[in-house]
Amino acid sequence: MPSQEVLILAMTKMLSGICTAGMTREPDPLTGLRWVRPVREWGSLLPGDMSDTSGRLLECCDVVELDLLAPRPDPPHTEDWLTDFVHHPPRRLRRLEGEKRSGFFARCLDRAPQDVLVHHTRSLCLIKPERLSAHFLLDAYSGKYQARLDFAFKGHGDPPHSTREDDISVTDVKWRALGRTWLCQTEGHLTLGHEDLHERLNAGAIYLALGLSRSWQGKHWLLVVGVHVVPDYEVTVDPENL
Repeated sequence: MPSQEVLILAMTKMLSGICTAGMTREPDPLTGLRWVRPVREWGSLLPGDMSDTSGRLLECCDVVELDLLAPRPDPPHTEDWLTDFVHHPPRRLRRLEGEKRSGFFARCLDRAPQDVLVHHTRSLCLIKPERLSAHFLLDAYSGKYQARLDFAFKGHGDPPHSTREDDISVTDVKWRALGRTWLCQTEGHLTLGHEDLHERLNAGAIYLALGLSRSWQGKHWLLVVGVHVVPDYEVTVDPENL
């Protein structure tokens, strides 16, 4: 496959580095556009793999040129693609903003999120929660930091009741950076309900990219890999403190 334009929808913290994922221009009947997760031949991605020539870590909603070499499915991570980061480092082309940004998220909601949440036949989806609350916690003694979300949503074709997901870890590096700035004004813990969260962010809508972790303790854990606010918010991400 030649170099592809990929809209970055996940830039996340891992124990050994980072992980990223996004959508190409290729149509998909369930997800709107085709999800891909760039991976290396060996080991995890590092922040330098997904940084531009100035050293800036690429962000969600950047449109990036990536050299996708070959599919490398590792079920349920069927979206994995081996990528050349050495000879063809990622090149930022533009950013999805304004009406194009809001239109994209409304248009590309997943039509079968249960494939990810229940059946584990794939590992990435985009949803719009109906209810959402955010939790941030920083332990002053251990330095352990947590960002988590509770949310409820109705998937395409679901019965009238909402699907509930409780207390899911957020690995999105931008959202985690935002939580750290907010915690500076508190005593190390902060919970925001649906209305308070939207008001603080001046958000017209919030969308979530969900992903399944690599196997750990015999299980693929659900993670929030992207928190997408419309309109977007500004925060500085420190690659040394994700």
